[in-house]
This record gives sequence, structure tokens and C-alpha cells, in this order.
Amino acid sequence: MAAARFTIGAAEGIQAAIVVVAAYIAAQMLSDIASLKIGVVGGLAVDMGTFIYPITFSLRDVVHKILGKRNAQLLIICAAVINLLMVLYLMWAAGVTSDPNSFGGPEFSAVFAPLWRIVVASITAEVFSELTDTEVYHWFVTRITHNYQWLRVLVSNAISVPIDNIIFVLIAFAPVAFLGDQLVDSWSATWEIFIFNLAVKFGITLLSLPLIYVVPDRDWTQDE
Repeated sequence: MAAARFTIGAAEGIQAAIVVVAAYIAAQMLSDIASLKIGVVGGLAVDMGTFIYPITFSLRDVVHKILGKRNAQLLIICAAVINLLMVLYLMWAAGVTSDPNSFGGPEFSAVFAPLWRIVVASITAEVFSELTDTEVYHWFVTRITHNYQWLRVLVSNAISVPIDNIIFVLIAFAPVAFLGDQLVDSWSATWEIFIFNLAVKFGITLLSLPLIYVVPDRDWTQDE
């Protein structure tokens, strides 16, 4: 990371990068786990990870701004690997016989045993949509304008969020239309999840736009 590319010091840049990367991975993991809960909000079915996951797109944009395109791509892949290790560990833990004197063993297994499909859907959607977000964001700042930071986030998210939503819903919930499943029990519920997820993700995208201003901008001319 070249210090000349930033208007903040090297130490401040490293600290900002650590905070944003940690927040990005934490938000992804929390949203993957929360997605196991299908709630009803405003009369519509929604997976509860929807309320935190969209923040990762804006956090990714901040990482891109601090560390550049290649490091943002590396973070996306690393986060996918971390989430995969998380689901494998939780599935293993859910399959271990519970101590009969302990509390919550069967409930833990009931919740986390089906985690694999949610996280596979999440990881697949995250990788495709966030890599798309990376390309669109980079194209915008190197080919369109370095100004209007909020607009670069809005444009990249407007393309990547629908990609994420359709991939996630199709993998995680659409199979119920053909197979039946304990996650949701009808095609109409799957459609509700898709519509509501999309609306919530765009709403949270708008709310999270100011995150792009938490650090000064980089010199994009050196990335062109």
C-alpha cells in the first residue's frame, strides 16, 4: 500500500483498514447465521439476515477505497472461506451427541444442522455479487468520475444487490417449490422473501451510504 495514495497517515490507514475488514467479516457471519430465522415483518416473510447483510456492500466499498481493488477481491474470497469453515464447524458441533445433563443440545442441533444450504447460498451470492460490486465500483471511479462518492456506492450497489438477492433466494429457498423443506413451506413464501429482501437491502444501502466518507479518498489516477 503506497502511502502517497492517501491523505491520511500510514498508521491511521492501517487502523482504518483493520476496523473495516473486521466489520465486513463480522457482518457477513452474523447475517449468515441470522438468515436461519425466517421472520414476518410487515406481514411479509423475510430472512432475518437481510437487515445486516446489505451493510457489507458499503463496507466493501470502503475497503476498496482504502486498500484498492485487488485487496478488496482478496477480502471477498477470504470471507467466503471463513464462512465456509464456520458452517462446517457448526454442522460438526450440531452432529456431536449432546451431554444428557446439558441444556439446549437438541435445540442447537435443530437450528444449525440445516445451516449448510443457507451458508452455501450466502457464500455463492456473496462471491458473485461482491466481485461484481468491485468491478462496477472500480469502473465508476476510474472511468466515470472520482467525485460524488455516494453515487459510486449507489451505482455499484444498485447492480450487485439484485444479483446477490436472486442468487441467494434461488439457492436457499426456491427448491421448496419442488422438494419441500423445513426452512419455508411454499413458493409464495419464497417470493415474499425475494421481494422483501430486495426492498430492505436497497433501503439499508441508502442508509449506509455515509459509510463511504469515514476515510479520505485515495488517488484513483494511480489505479487507472
